[in-house]
Amino acid sequence: MRISLEKLLAQSDILLADGATGTNFMEMGLEPGFPPDLWNISEPQKPEALHQAFVDAGSDIILTNTFGANAPRLKLHDAQDQTHAINKAGAKIAGRVAEAADRPVVVAGSVGPTGELFEPMGEMTMESAIAEFTTQIQGLKDGGADVAWIETMSAAEEIQAAAQAAINVGIPYVFTASFDTAGRTMMGIAPDGLDAVANSIPEAALAYGANCGVGASDMMLTMLEMTAANGEAVIVGKANCGVPTVKGKNTVYSGTPQLMADYVEMAANAGVRIIGGCCGTAPEHVAAMREAMDNFERGERPSMAEVTSKLGELVNPPPKPGATGSRGNRRRR
Repeated sequence: MRISLEKLLAQSDILLADGATGTNFMEMGLEPGFPPDLWNISEPQKPEALHQAFVDAGSDIILTNTFGANAPRLKLHDAQDQTHAINKAGAKIAGRVAEAADRPVVVAGSVGPTGELFEPMGEMTMESAIAEFTTQIQGLKDGGADVAWIETMSAAEEIQAAAQAAINVGIPYVFTASFDTAGRTMMGIAPDGLDAVANSIPEAALAYGANCGVGASDMMLTMLEMTAANGEAVIVGKANCGVPTVKGKNTVYSGTPQLMADYVEMAANAGVRIIGGCCGTAPEHVAAMREAMDNFERGERPSMAEVTSKLGELVNPPPKPGATGSRGNRRRR
C-alpha cells in the first residue's frame, strides 16, 4: 500500500530505506557505461524486480530508477528528449510495487547530480539548473512519486536548485550529500554545515543527510556530526556496504549483512531516523538491516572508538585539527 513520507515518519521513529541500484543492476546484466534509467522504458521488469526484492527484504522507502535521468546526463546517450517520460515511467514502476505491498511503502523519486559545474567554474547557472531539475521532478510527480529524493550531491547550489525545482513542482523533498572527500563533499561542505544549506531553502525539506561516501564507519562519523549540529532534524544515512575493491570487471564491496545490521543499530543510537544502504547493498543486506531495526532497543550514543571497533577503521579520515595541505587521501571508485 502507498503512504506519504510525512505520515510514515509520524508513525515510526526509524525507517528503513532500500539499497543500491547500480551494483544490483550489474548482477542483472547491466553493461558498464549503459545508463540504467533507460531500462524504465526498454526493460521495466528489471527495475520492478529490484524494487520488489527490496520491499520483500523489508524496505519502507524505495527509490526510483531515475538517479541519472536529468537532461544533462541523458544527453550523453541522446536521450535528453525522453527526460519526462523516463522519470514518469520510473515512478510508475516503483508505484506498482508499493501498491501491491501488504504494508505501507513510500515511493521516493531519485534525483542525482547533473555532472555539470556552476559558474564561474562551469556553464551551469541557478536558472538553468532549476529548469533541468523541474523537468525531471515533474516527470516523477506525474508518475506518482510521493517525494523527490535529491541524493549524492556535493555543491550547495545544486542542492538549492533541485530543492527549488521540487518546490516549484509542488512535491515534498529530501536531500542528501556525499561526504567522500576527507569528511567533506567534493565541493567542501562539512557534515555540520548541511543544516545551513537546509535553512537557505525557502521551504523546508522533510529530511536531509548523507548517502554513498566511502564506508559505514566514515558514514557514522558524518551522522554523529550532523545529529550533533541539529538534534531536531530528520537525518538520513544511506551508507555504502563496506569498502569497494575491483576484482576483474567487477567491483566488490566488503560489507557483510552483519556489518550493515551493526550500522543500523549505531546509526539509530546516533539519532538517525532514515537508515539505508547505498553502493554494494543487496537485498540480503537490507533483510539483515530490517531484522536489526525490528529488534532495536535504544542505547547510548556511540563513540567513534566504538564505531571503528565494530564497523572498521575510517577509510578517508578528515585532517587532524591544525593540519595543513591535503585534506586526506581521497579514495576513488
